Amino acid sequence: MHILSLTSMALFLVTLASGFSGALLSQTPSGKTILFHFDDLKTGSIPQGWKVEATNQRGALATWQVVEDSTAPSGNQVLALTSVNHSFGGTFNLCWTDRLTFLNGTISVYFKANSGIEDQGGGVIWRAKDRDNYYISRYNPLENNFRIYYVKDGARRMLASARIHLPAHQWQQLKIVMQGERITGYLNGKKLLEVKDATFTDAGGVGLWTKADAATAFDDFKVVIQP
Repeated sequence: MHILSLTSMALFLVTLASGFSGALLSQTPSGKTILFHFDDLKTGSIPQGWKVEATNQRGALATWQVVEDSTAPSGNQVLALTSVNHSFGGTFNLCWTDRLTFLNGTISVYFKANSGIEDQGGGVIWRAKDRDNYYISRYNPLENNFRIYYVKDGARRMLASARIHLPAHQWQQLKIVMQGERITGYLNGKKLLEVKDATFTDAGGVGLWTKADAATAFDDFKVVIQP
């Protein structure tokens, strides 16, 4: 009979209690870490407790699903937008959860821009109130820029931008650190953006984002919540 160590058992129990499938959780005095690795999920599904929505939706919602990807940074499954299903360039495609609320801490994800003519790439959202109100940071390889915005009542406003060239069709890591009103943005471990903003001051949901026809894969979506 296999016996789990006390540490493994604690992690296992916290994972079950979280209400999320395909996620690992750990708790320390400095905060709680939730890692969505997507490897234990059924292909064609999305994580339990997540939802597919859109800002400025016109036409059908995009298709998000867990798919196999042998190039994934970990395991062999990722969460990807696989079909856009609409042709409106002003639509922001969302796959997110409000069961996990984030105020201060760190959010990171690996992403790979698979396709898109009008837009490519994508990023993360946080402190999300609903599909029309949230912070967002994304990288677009067509424009060679890394940016932080907020979306309020469906309208997007840029807060910070940096020019950097990263190739599409390769995995990159995006990370955001939020402390109070200060937002810091990193790509592949390099700090590129820093800005202060007080548009959203309450904890909110977190998730993934692309724009228009950008079809992108994501892996190892990690949220570190500071107490």
